[in-house]
Amino acid sequence: MSLRQFEYALAVAEQGSVTAAAELLHVAQPSVSQQIRGLERDLGVQLFERTPTGLVPTAVGRAFLREAEIAVRASRRARATARAGAGELEGELVVAAQMGFGTRQLPGALGALRRRFPRLEVTVFEEPSSAELDRLCRKGVLDLALMAACERAPANAHRLGGEEFVVVLGDGHRLLAADRVELGELEGEPWIRFDRDSALDGVLLAVLRDNELTPATAARVSQTATAVRWAAHGLGVTLVPASAVPHGYEHLVRPVSPAVSQPVIAVVRAGAGPAETALLDLLRQETWHAAALSPVP
Repeated sequence: MSLRQFEYALAVAEQGSVTAAAELLHVAQPSVSQQIRGLERDLGVQLFERTPTGLVPTAVGRAFLREAEIAVRASRRARATARAGAGELEGELVVAAQMGFGTRQLPGALGALRRRFPRLEVTVFEEPSSAELDRLCRKGVLDLALMAACERAPANAHRLGGEEFVVVLGDGHRLLAADRVELGELEGEPWIRFDRDSALDGVLLAVLRDNELTPATAARVSQTATAVRWAAHGLGVTLVPASAVPHGYEHLVRPVSPAVSQPVIAVVRAGAGPAETALLDLLRQETWHAAALSPVP
């Protein structure tokens, strides 16, 4: 088996056909077919089902491809690290953030990183589930993650600051007259909540429980920006990280009492390379809220 075979298998899984994979890889179609057959022969398993709509990974194939992706990423990191030693940094950097975290800080840090290393390819995504984010970190899929808590060793976890949570009220809401909203005053309000397995919904439920509020649900959404916009139109109130409030809605936002905040922790992969180190340094230069910084669990 070779890394080239791994890359070919990943391309086939992504594209759904040998022809499309060959075009993506800029190689001849027979070469891809031969490599996939050889890989299946070496492993002694069938990686793909041939269906009328294309090639679909089998159950065994899906398990193999998850590990193959980790191996390919590790190889790319090794090459990037070697090139960085020669004054040139390229390759791929995969960054994830707990939904709502670093909305204001990440773009500036990533922009500075790309200007410094223009040949570096950066992939960024938000992950609603803190459990899934932690799992991806432990599997080595992510190069850097922003999250509230992690199970990684303290050497890999770096506290940047915190995210303050704010309540978003509808235009004309009675509580907009106050500079700060007492959580108890939100009794009876309908809430715009998030997906049930998301970290944000977990924060909201904890706040409601701790303040003995009834969680009347007006709607559930998947994105912080959607929650803010729906709250602005009077569908209900919502609780989001302050940095996740879109421009133009700041006048509908109020801090809450008691204050609600979570630490923001940057978790880098073990054996972090120069790209991860550079991004971590840039994130430290951004402005973060500093409340409620409890020890990293």
